[in-house]
Amino acid sequence: MTEVNYSPAELMIVNAARLIKDGDVVFVGVGQPNLACNLAKRTHAPNLVMIYEAGVIGAEPARLPLSIGDPTLVSGALSVVSMYDIFANYLQRGNVDVGFMGGAQIDKHGNINATVIGGYEHPKVRLPGSGGSQEIAAWANRCYIMTPHQKRRFPEKVEFMTSAGFISGKGAREEAGLRGSGMVAVVTDIGMLEPDESGEMILTALHPGKTIEDAKANTGWDLKIAAQVKVTEAVTENELRILREELDPTGIYLKGGG
Repeated sequence: MTEVNYSPAELMIVNAARLIKDGDVVFVGVGQPNLACNLAKRTHAPNLVMIYEAGVIGAEPARLPLSIGDPTLVSGALSVVSMYDIFANYLQRGNVDVGFMGGAQIDKHGNINATVIGGYEHPKVRLPGSGGSQEIAAWANRCYIMTPHQKRRFPEKVEFMTSAGFISGKGAREEAGLRGSGMVAVVTDIGMLEPDESGEMILTALHPGKTIEDAKANTGWDLKIAAQVKVTEAVTENELRILREELDPTGIYLKGGG
């Protein structure tokens, strides 16, 4: 069997794409989550409906969109509405199945920090902030996170809660008035974390060649391990071909992976 070489970014994109179900309505951002959604649509989820924050519903981009306002998103779309309609009449009403999230920090309860590192008044680093991610985390029926598995990205508690996961544990989302399942999976370049009954993110899967020790060493809390840790399926040549040749041939988001 020919060995397939891929980058950590490609590994995460492929595994994130596999979480999407055919027929899902997905709130898509730019960057790697955009690649994951378009890869899913070209493989196992042809009936995926992509919604972009600027107001595009059922987008069929002919090329890689460079922003949520890229004109390629409009051609062939089912509908184009205002940003207010997207959030009020689609997201908050429960019509969005999946929200893809990202951030500088993800803690043990799936909360995300995309605002500041260090104190809010005098931060060490000021990050891009929420955008629509606060609302997506609150109202999408389920959320997925993609991020490299590094200890600095996985503190026990985020320094600022930009987007709510399970807040302080299961039940806290409901008490805060939030709907949806919260952060149901974190896809990293080592494996996958999913919430247990208490709302704590635990290791449930490893990518081929990765170990439990790798995951523990790169997590900022005492990472719990599922009773049965799965091994994800290997990245295929076809998945890489679609990513590299059809979706991001110039390597804007793949960063040359391979």
